[in-house]
Amino acid sequence: MKHLNKIIVLLTLLGLSSQAQDSDNPWAISFGVNAVDGSRVSAASSIKNQFSQYFDQKEYWSVLPSVSSLTVSKYVGDNFSFGVTGSVNKITKFVGDRQYDENSGISTYPVAKTDLMYYGVDGVIKYSFMSMIKSKVIDPSAHIGGGYTWLGDASAGTINGGFGLTFWLSKEFGISFSSTYKHSFEDERVVNTNVSSHMQHFAGLIFKFGGIDTDQDGIYDKNDACPETAGLKEFNGCPDSDGDKIIDKDDACPTQAGLLEFKGCPDTDKDGIADKDDACPDVAGLKTLGGCPDADGDGIADKADKCPVVKGPKENGGCPWPDTDGDGVLDKDDKCPAVKGPASNNGCPIAEPTEESIKKLNEYAKTILFDSGKASFQKQTYPVLISIAAILKEYPSAKFSIEGYTDNTGTVASNQKLSEERATSVKNYLVENGIAADRLTSSGFGQTKPIESNKTKAGKANNRRVEVKLVK
Repeated sequence: MKHLNKIIVLLTLLGLSSQAQDSDNPWAISFGVNAVDGSRVSAASSIKNQFSQYFDQKEYWSVLPSVSSLTVSKYVGDNFSFGVTGSVNKITKFVGDRQYDENSGISTYPVAKTDLMYYGVDGVIKYSFMSMIKSKVIDPSAHIGGGYTWLGDASAGTINGGFGLTFWLSKEFGISFSSTYKHSFEDERVVNTNVSSHMQHFAGLIFKFGGIDTDQDGIYDKNDACPETAGLKEFNGCPDSDGDKIIDKDDACPTQAGLLEFKGCPDTDKDGIADKDDACPDVAGLKTLGGCPDADGDGIADKADKCPVVKGPKENGGCPWPDTDGDGVLDKDDKCPAVKGPASNNGCPIAEPTEESIKKLNEYAKTILFDSGKASFQKQTYPVLISIAAILKEYPSAKFSIEGYTDNTGTVASNQKLSEERATSVKNYLVENGIAADRLTSSGFGQTKPIESNKTKAGKANNRRVEVKLVK
């Protein structure tokens, strides 16, 4: 007994660190103590008497105070296992045949004191109800079998049946209890002559083994998709080194946590391009530029763009072509890059507008339409004003006067004011659209300078006009 406690502690430590099922660990070994009930069950004539003192170990049980039973079994499937049990005991109490006292009407079962060695070898077929009750700890079972028993100088074969209960401390280690009824078919109960039917009880430790786990990851090889590399149960034994829920064998970047859409590779800048394919992995960019950004949208990646925040052609390193004189003609095309000039003259200034240009200016000016009695433009006038500004830009050094006129409708004073305001409106629009203010003046003449008679509707319309004149 002094060594039994050490064995129990050792097996407990082994069992608590294991994870297995019977199909994974098909072999089991159990050992412990056994008790023989001295044939009390078979000696009684009724079931009531047979089991009335079932647990009266002091009166009927014989127990050898040491490891006295050993069972080796194998799981064969569908909750069944087959095993062989060997047991040894010393029978100190043997229940004789019932004795009936007619005077008192009481039956007694004499118990003889003996000193007989007991040996048993039994085959056991066991069925477990553990899966039926859906428990991971409590394992009730039933068993049948047969064997051979030696008791002193007697021996006999038996047919056995019984029940057991195991408490699993882990999936590999447990504590088991069982009771087996052994029927010997011998009617007489003579000490050292007969082996009568009897009960044998077992209590001990059970340890299951036999599963192969090559990589020691707690998942047996038969269920391990990666049997030679330690892994996780949730991935059927395969590893996930970077913890991104993608197993290493399917992970293009097994040491970097990533996304499933990128086969396990990260996308640090979240631009939809995996870092391994991203030329700029820390800055969100465009797929067409290898994952690099293009802040100015000129089609040149910022890291290669000499002017990353200003659009420019690739031929000039991503920078816009300069226009030193600001005349709208790029220096590369400007024959006079330091002096403003119209594009029609290759960026060089034209000293003075031609008569044809002045004529065109005034043809446009005559079509400027104002809201009735106001200095605000009608919508259809804006294209005309843009055309006037374009002509003025062709002569950047020329100065012009904007003159306003009205018909004779209304008072002289109101017409004077309206003509000045309309001339000023035209001047302001041209300045807002790129004509230098110092090149323009405006004045109004009211109804004082008609070019046709105000007696006709057509004459009045022609008198309401704006003229653009070259200032020399």
